[in-house]
This record gives sequence, structure tokens and C-alpha cells, in this order.
Amino acid sequence: MHPTLTYFPTLKAIEAAAVNLKGVASVTPLTRNTRFSKDFKSNISFKREDLQVVRSYKIRGAYNKMSSLSALEIENGIVCASAGNHAQGVALSCKLLNIKGTIYMPAPTPNQKIEQVKMFGEDAVDIVLVGDTFDDAYGAAKIECERLSKTFIHPFNDEKVIEGQATMGLEILNQTNGPIDFLFVPVGGGGLASGISTLFKNVSSHTKVIGVEPEGAPSMSTSIRNKINTELKHIENFVDGAAVRKVGDINFAICKENLDAMITVPEGKICQTILELYNKEAIVVEPAGAMSIAALDFYAEEIKGKNVVCVLSGSNNDITRTPEIKERALIHANLKHYFIVKFPQRAGALREFVVEILGPNDDITHFEYTKKANRDNDVAVVGVELKSINDLDPLITKMKLHNFYGDYLNNKPDLFQFLV
Repeated sequence: MHPTLTYFPTLKAIEAAAVNLKGVASVTPLTRNTRFSKDFKSNISFKREDLQVVRSYKIRGAYNKMSSLSALEIENGIVCASAGNHAQGVALSCKLLNIKGTIYMPAPTPNQKIEQVKMFGEDAVDIVLVGDTFDDAYGAAKIECERLSKTFIHPFNDEKVIEGQATMGLEILNQTNGPIDFLFVPVGGGGLASGISTLFKNVSSHTKVIGVEPEGAPSMSTSIRNKINTELKHIENFVDGAAVRKVGDINFAICKENLDAMITVPEGKICQTILELYNKEAIVVEPAGAMSIAALDFYAEEIKGKNVVCVLSGSNNDITRTPEIKERALIHANLKHYFIVKFPQRAGALREFVVEILGPNDDITHFEYTKKANRDNDVAVVGVELKSINDLDPLITKMKLHNFYGDYLNNKPDLFQFLV
């Protein structure tokens, strides 16, 4: 019996995809970032796929796949499932190629992404919101696809999609004069990582290609560690552009061979990076788009004096998520803390807590009070924002000393989600 041969995108196929995408996908800039280069004592450049025509790299794979369909496949129409960015690429491709498409998206998809899909697809697409995650939408889309004999446009587990995503790598190589030592690539299902890592292995083998995942959805990291493509039972959906329970089989087979390393970054760190890019660089990115930059802190020593490229994969961020992004960033920085506080049932207890317990720079940002009859103490869930991480221990000490301390919630995720 012959062993199964793993597909790897060829340079010829990637170059053909680049020709196919000419005039459809933008050749996005590769720009050196002075501040990050100075902070990390290296030469750091951003590949700005956030400036792509659909504000993410997904148009590359979607259009390359859909332009390869047969006349019968075009006549029957297409179906896809997406958390947002792939949907926009498919929607624009439907309009450009005059193909009727049905796009399944998870119900919690940010409204901004839904509206963008409608704008890019116009009358060529119908949108169906179903389930809580990409995997739920994927299952519903596959059923619809089989029932109506339509073609499924997979967001990552497809050869033509991989070849299309890999065209970004060609651009990066054409836009640099010297060697690239490190390339940080976001990983969701693995379409971009599998394409770009193969290209660099063949054309720039010196480059270390590092895949970056959110800590709450480490599908590729887990699969590579287990040496088999592994479906996660539970994932954190915050980084919606990279939160999948299982990466593609084709993508896994390629990435386990061609990625030099995988790293996971905490969602709170990603949020810090989003705010930092917005406040200091005037760059708007979605959570998945910030992952490659968020990973730099974990490679600070290795990248000193090196040429580094970070892929900013997309900028489809809903402004209504800003409070949650700020909250997660503050919690990660140990500046936002939640407590169960016990208040004696007597006049002046709240005033005592504010005046005697809290520091002069501490700010109450959340207060949810429950009065219990016939109890010595009532309880409240209190959120406190600190100016310095050094203020936490003195605060807890004073709360315990004056019998206000009930519990600390930040390190109890199940209770935290229930109460806050």
C-alpha cells in the first residue's frame, strides 16, 4: 500500500493565483514600524492586510477558489460558512463573478461584519445566521449544500483557497530587500499559515514562520502537540476570526511540517495590542489582526537585531466591542479587579468602604448590591480599577482587616462569568 501523499502548494500554483487575483485583491503595503522596532531592538514591519479591499486577506483565497468553478457549479450556486471575514471575501467574489451565494454566519457575529457582507455581495448573496460558533454555522451550511447540490467554499481546508492566501507571501518577498528572519502569522483554521509557510520553506528557508493562536482556541497548537488533527471540546469565541474547534485536515498536514513553531497569546494581551495600535499608531485591527503583534513580547529576546514581519490579517472590528476590549485589556494588565464584598447592615458601611478601604486613585467601575433580610452582612459584586498593579495587595489587606473581604473573582472564571 502506498502512503498517502500530502498536498503542498507549489510555487507555480501560487504565482498563477497571484495573476488570477490581479485587479481583484489589493497589493497591500509592507511598512516598517518605527516604535515597535525601537521597543524590541529589531526591524519590525507590518503586512497591512487590514487595508485589503474587504479589510482582510480572505478575498485572496475566496476569489481564487470561486474563479476555478465549472459552468455547472456556477449555475448551481455556492454556499459558505464564516465568522465574518471569509464571508466578505466570498460575497465580493459572488458579485464580481456573477455567482449566487448563500452565506451562513454564527448568530453572535458582530453586526458590523454582517453589514459588510451585505454591502460587498449586494443581490448576489443571501445571509443565514445560525448557531453560536463557526462550527455550528459550518454544519448548517454543509447540510444545505448537500441538499441543493451546491458547491461549498471552505474558508481554509481547500487547495485553491490555500494557494490564494499564499499570494500574500509572494508580495512580502517582493516588498523586502534583505532577508526576513521571523514571520508571525495568525492561525485560525490554518489556510493562511499553510500557504505562506510552504512558500517560505521553498523560497526563503532562512525565515522562521511562527503561527499565532488565541489562548482560548488553540486548535493547531493542540493538534501539532498530539500529532493528530484534534477537535477541541470548548473554545473561547472572543477572537472570532480565529476561533475554530478543529483546523482543516489539509492545513494541519502542511502546518505540522512547515511551521517552525506555534504560540498562543492570551485574549487580554490581544486586547492590549488592539488598544495600543489604535491609540499610538492610528491602526484599527480586529482581535485576529492583532495576534501576530501580541506575540512579539514572547519572542522579545529571539528577535533582537532581526528582521521581523507581522501579518495584520484584518480590521473588521465592531466599535460596540470597545468596552469589552478595554475590560479584557485592564484585567490582563492586573489593573481591573472584581470582588465579592461583604457590607455590614449598618449606616455608613458603604462610605467606610469608599473612604477607608479604597486608595485615593482607586475607581469603582462596577457595583451590584444584594440586600439580604435577617443577615449580618449584605454582599455586592464590586469592580475596582487601579492605577498601579502594586495597589492590589494593600487593597485586599485592608478589606480583610476591616471584614469587608468576601472573595476575589478574577481567578475564578466560572464564577466570574456568572456574576459579572
